[in-house]
Amino acid sequence: MKTIDSIPTGKIGRTSKMVQTGVKVGGNYIKYYSKKAFDKNINRDQLNEDNASDIYDGLKSLKGSALKVAQMLSMEKSLLPSAYVEKFSLAQFSVPPLSAPLVRKTFKKYNGSYPEQLYDTFATQSVNAASIGQVHMATKNGKKLAVKIQYPGVADSISSDLAMVKPIATRMFNMQGKDSEKYFKEVEGKLLEETDYILEVQQSKEISEACVNIPNLKFPKYYEELSSERIITMDWMDGIHLSEFTKLNSDQNLANKIGQALWDFYMFQIHNLKAMHADPHPGNFLIDKDYNLIAIDFGCVKRIPEDFYNPYFQLAERKNLNNNEFFNGKLFELEILRETDSKKERDFFSEMFYEMFNMFSTPYQSETFDFSDEAFWNNLTELSERYSKDPDLRKMNGTRGSQHFLYMSRTYFGLYNLLHDLEAKVEVNNYKIMS
Repeated sequence: MKTIDSIPTGKIGRTSKMVQTGVKVGGNYIKYYSKKAFDKNINRDQLNEDNASDIYDGLKSLKGSALKVAQMLSMEKSLLPSAYVEKFSLAQFSVPPLSAPLVRKTFKKYNGSYPEQLYDTFATQSVNAASIGQVHMATKNGKKLAVKIQYPGVADSISSDLAMVKPIATRMFNMQGKDSEKYFKEVEGKLLEETDYILEVQQSKEISEACVNIPNLKFPKYYEELSSERIITMDWMDGIHLSEFTKLNSDQNLANKIGQALWDFYMFQIHNLKAMHADPHPGNFLIDKDYNLIAIDFGCVKRIPEDFYNPYFQLAERKNLNNNEFFNGKLFELEILRETDSKKERDFFSEMFYEMFNMFSTPYQSETFDFSDEAFWNNLTELSERYSKDPDLRKMNGTRGSQHFLYMSRTYFGLYNLLHDLEAKVEVNNYKIMS
């Protein structure tokens, strides 16, 4: 793969790159409408493919939070055309890496020493490049290590990057008014946390130590003395990405074993720690030769406050969900309904969130749940697609709910997606025996 010798770090340079990308996208639309004038039957598939390629090419050269947003959107399979999902999913664990000279320069800037001065061996060619950093293999005192290096300028460009993508996100998700600011603040805060590698090491140790008794789940050991604000050193973990495993696996028992570890891992975090690994994409999980699940990259951890956790999971119980007075009261607590709502708005959002809570909580209604159930998955997808295209919703202020919904919904949708790809059957309450 071609390497990158420099990354635009200043606001002007990064904005210029986005403008160039915008010009390319504009040209794609001109070509599309020119062809459409002569052939009314032409669909938007080629336009979507061209736009997805041009946008991704622009973002991958910027790296950082702009590329991280593309990675997040790649998980929203019901909101984006498939061309975008396919292209943006490359941001999960396959983007052009920094060149060897830039790696050494960046390492020296962050750690005060060149990598060969700290490790016995250090491979300057990365083994994995993602949106915020890339991973290199090293050894020290006979130990095989993974060294994650953050891209230059990522932390300093978060605010300006989000300002660039904000207009696109606002239109895509129908955000209106000043209330949308709380969501952007939530994203900005999480992205800033992801660039703080000292915090990531702390979170990694905290969650891995708390989850040590979950069967078939492993974590790397982290080395604080070889880590810093922009560098993380951890044990090298041999394995293949979860997405690779799902393509190769045909053994239902193995799918269930790994799916159970994944389910227990998330349920234990959410219900016992009130904190969770909030970036559940396949690039953050490996499968080793003994078919253990390995969880890596704890940069994005969402803390769940009690005043959100309680009403949220109270509505996972069907008796509460079907009690109109109780249900509507919780919608106010969760900032979904407002005193200023018209009757039409109140009725619309009550029905919408009833359907959403009903669908999200379906696995909780039985002792075992089969995530290969196509009826469940099709209903979930249909629900997302229907409301993303609903003309009434687009006329209303669709900015609803506490900011905590953002990462909670992302985590659950990502988890369900991984379990569906695995086609795993899980014991729903198994995590409780580890509490």
